[in-house]
Amino acid sequence: MAPRCQRPTHGSMPEAARVRYNLIGGHAALNVTAERIPDSQVVLTIEVDPERLERSMDQAYRRVAPRVRIPGFRPGKAPRRVVELHLGREALLHEALDRLVPEVVEEAIKAQELEMVATPDLEITSLEPVVIKATVPVRPNVDLGDYRALRVEPEPAEVDEAEVERTLESLRRRYADIEPIDRPVQEGDRVRLDITGEVEGRTVLRQEDVEVSVRAEELANVPGVFERLLGMGKGEEAEFEAVLPEDYARRELAGKPIRYRVRVLEVKSERLPELNDDFARQVGEGFESVAALRERIRADLRARAEDEAKRRLEEKAVAALVEQARLEFPPQLVEREIDHLVQDLTRPAAGEGRRAVERFLQQVGRSERELREELRSTATERVKRSLVLSRLAELEGIAVTPEEVEQELASLAGTSPQAAQIRQLFDTPSGREVIERQLRSRRTLERLVQIVTGQAPAAPPSQGQVAGASGETPEEAAQPAPPEA
Repeated sequence: MAPRCQRPTHGSMPEAARVRYNLIGGHAALNVTAERIPDSQVVLTIEVDPERLERSMDQAYRRVAPRVRIPGFRPGKAPRRVVELHLGREALLHEALDRLVPEVVEEAIKAQELEMVATPDLEITSLEPVVIKATVPVRPNVDLGDYRALRVEPEPAEVDEAEVERTLESLRRRYADIEPIDRPVQEGDRVRLDITGEVEGRTVLRQEDVEVSVRAEELANVPGVFERLLGMGKGEEAEFEAVLPEDYARRELAGKPIRYRVRVLEVKSERLPELNDDFARQVGEGFESVAALRERIRADLRARAEDEAKRRLEEKAVAALVEQARLEFPPQLVEREIDHLVQDLTRPAAGEGRRAVERFLQQVGRSERELREELRSTATERVKRSLVLSRLAELEGIAVTPEEVEQELASLAGTSPQAAQIRQLFDTPSGREVIERQLRSRRTLERLVQIVTGQAPAAPPSQGQVAGASGETPEEAAQPAPPEA
């Protein structure tokens, strides 16, 4: 994120206690006032020495002189006072400040030994003398409290027998005999159709000669279509309206009326096979009996239920840890996370840069400010989650060795036909860093689950470290862990 730098016309720095120091490298002294403010930020007020400013003005003159055409002088040969008169002193001053401001801010941050975690916000509060206000985001402060005492009750992983029967019914439909039929559409039929949908005069759905299963659950993403198809015949057309639900997947369309146009091209009936041992022997690799098929379905559903129960437990554990923690972090981290979320939303148009964002905003009918505000809550929660998990990993001494990264890389590549491409993608310093963060994130969640269920090993000595300290760089501590590969 680029620094936001504001310039005034004129003004003076308010009187305040100042820390004066001489910077290494022959630069003139800077007067610097450092003030820590809430949300892990430090405000540096920097007054530039007039001699330092004068040198920068002279350097700016030498950069711009060759580009200025002044009657009576060859390019680059006009004296500085003539160039100033031609351009105006303020224009030359701004040229000087474009390089001087980041230079002196960097020097001041180093002199104050601040650990910056994001780009500072810059404001020039005075031009005579030049005074710069730099709001520097520094390392977040994360106190997890007595996290080892956290407890979360796991949810049971249960298999619904009705789901077993629904899965069997789905298998029967997969192996059904499909044949055209000359009668109106009934529930359970398959229909070939053309369909379009318009919202506020804009086409948001257009599919031609598509085959659908006429079941409510199969057509849930096109509200109203299931009910209207029932009773229609081959060649029949219909135009009707429905209202998209408030929780519709495409948020820009949620709650809005949609006008459909549907034309039925063909009606087909399904003739389901009998549910017997002969059918079971046709399914997949083949099963000896319907009972054996049922048991496999039940086992698969149980494994899925256990995975879902584990995911819910992890989410509840992280939420409990975030709720207990005392967090202080700079708002710039949230802004950066919003940037990431916007990039995710516009990723289908990757490579188009700003145009992709503008096109997306036009599609959803929102301004950039409105979109960013909508994403702020999600971004804030992601930052909190990242900070508490990073701190937990540090306190629990969770680390990943280069050998483990290599093993994970080999596992990712495996015997896949794309093994060479996968290794080429991840066998780089940045790729290995992604793998290392994934492994660390996975192990941290595993340890958190052990803790909240009372199954964790003894607390390591690092648990007693000062809250907010971190062995990671500030950038690592502040960034959310990447998704699992």
